[in-house]
Amino acid sequence: MTPSSDNPAPELSGAALDACVRFLQRLVRTQSMPGEEGEVAMLVASEMRALGYDEVGHDEAGNVIGLIRGRGDAPSVMFNTHLDHVDAGDPADWPHPPYGGEIHDGVLWGRGAIDIKGPLAAQVHGAARLIASGRRPPGDVYVTGTVQEEVGGLGARYMAETLRPDLVLIGEPSRNEVRRGHRGRIELRVQVRGRMAHASMTDIGRNPLTVLGRFLAELEGVELPHDPDLGTCTIAPTLIGTDQTSGNVIPGLAEVTLDCRTVTGQDAASLREHLLPMLRACEIEGSSSDILIPQHERSSYAGYEMTYPADNPALSLPADHAAIRTAAEVLAGPLGSEPPVGVWDFATDGGHFGLAGMTVAGFGPGDDRLAHTVNEHIVIDELATGIRGNAALALHWPSRYAKV
Repeated sequence: MTPSSDNPAPELSGAALDACVRFLQRLVRTQSMPGEEGEVAMLVASEMRALGYDEVGHDEAGNVIGLIRGRGDAPSVMFNTHLDHVDAGDPADWPHPPYGGEIHDGVLWGRGAIDIKGPLAAQVHGAARLIASGRRPPGDVYVTGTVQEEVGGLGARYMAETLRPDLVLIGEPSRNEVRRGHRGRIELRVQVRGRMAHASMTDIGRNPLTVLGRFLAELEGVELPHDPDLGTCTIAPTLIGTDQTSGNVIPGLAEVTLDCRTVTGQDAASLREHLLPMLRACEIEGSSSDILIPQHERSSYAGYEMTYPADNPALSLPADHAAIRTAAEVLAGPLGSEPPVGVWDFATDGGHFGLAGMTVAGFGPGDDRLAHTVNEHIVIDELATGIRGNAALALHWPSRYAKV
């Protein structure tokens, strides 16, 4: 017997699933790049009101917040996804239009289908199954959509300081498995200054690209921290540039951006100090170098402004943590058996909530390996499982966790 078998989560009718699918199609057809989430935020809020949420609103940053009031018998829980998505690229590369929300053979296609609008729809409608069945959750249930997750988490950074639920369920795609953490992300900028000269006069110039080349070669063998749960920190050079647009000039400045996927205990300052001696050892006569921690200035569609570094913290709970064990037990009902427990390879807004002291786990429909690709789609049967899973978690997870 599963822990919730005596009080199962509400059933999902065909009509209720169809309503969620239609909502997801509207979400996919409503583009919401970072900083441009206003229209989709209104769409989500409107759906929450139509489904009977007790309170629906927007905070100062533009995040959407829906509330289903509980009986006061258990801790509060927040179901969270973000509202923005990455660029679709060339529509010609897609098998189906990226913003069409088309359904073919039981599969819904489009940018955001799994990252993040499929899981978003599953959370909005999953929590609402309690309303439809006339049952109050044991504790308050918040369902939230945050802005600008794809560019550093402005919305989550704001929400982590203004909304304090006891438990957080991040709805990033997890193949309907439980996630207990993820590596973080830190962005660093390596900057090398040399001496500009005509490209034919290499004896006069001091080419900063020579230093960068040496550094990138050394970076291949650098020893980085390892975590038994999250794996090893990785560093990938992603963007490179100089102060020149002319191909016949030795540049005076060269830069490379490093995308660093971090484990617990790392921050931007410590990683910079780890790499800086190696960079300085690669300098040539007449050059100088540094590693910068970029500060991003962002403004939300609602006009809220924030400046922050690109440092999404790593997140990790032990496999035997009560929040993880009880989530898996609760999900055994709607899924038929306890789902596997793992970690995400990518960073999520959960890192910001975890840093603020909240207990964070993850669950969402969709294959995360399809995120940010031209083959992004969600299987409707998996969406249905996600709805059922979220309904069960809203009804049972906080109370089961509180009893452990």
